[in-house]
Amino acid sequence: MSAPATTDIYNFRMVDALLSTSGQPTEAQLRAVAADGFEVVINLALHNDPRYSLPDEAGLARGLGLTYVHIPVQFDHPTEADLLAFFDAMETHRERKRLVHCAANKRVTAFLGLYRVIQQSWKPEAAFVLMNDVWEPDAVWSSFIDRVLGKHRG
Repeated sequence: MSAPATTDIYNFRMVDALLSTSGQPTEAQLRAVAADGFEVVINLALHNDPRYSLPDEAGLARGLGLTYVHIPVQFDHPTEADLLAFFDAMETHRERKRLVHCAANKRVTAFLGLYRVIQQSWKPEAAFVLMNDVWEPDAVWSSFIDRVLGKHRG
């Protein structure tokens, strides 16, 4: 059996040379992430559910030499504060190779779409292509996206 690869992570998507998104990596997959030259892991999932988290992801990531940023976003209650923390992490580490993950790559792709529209001036149709490839937002997320976009349209 071959060693786990970064591309084996659930719902993995390579966005560009410096950015990939995914669901929750296993410990072996996180080791592969480090071996593949990633420098930063941004985690939008919670740490309190063993089905969707590692026992000590922060410690493992740091032990592998990765910068680790944890922004715990409640799936059923995303907030603008969470989104702004995500924007800050993306800007702070924009020139470094990043893996941004949550449990299933749903939170991440929604936040990335908003980041592209608000921070990078993308048209929404293009900004949310990746999200639409991964999932169709439920009522909570559709409402959140619409509310945030409505506030930021000038």
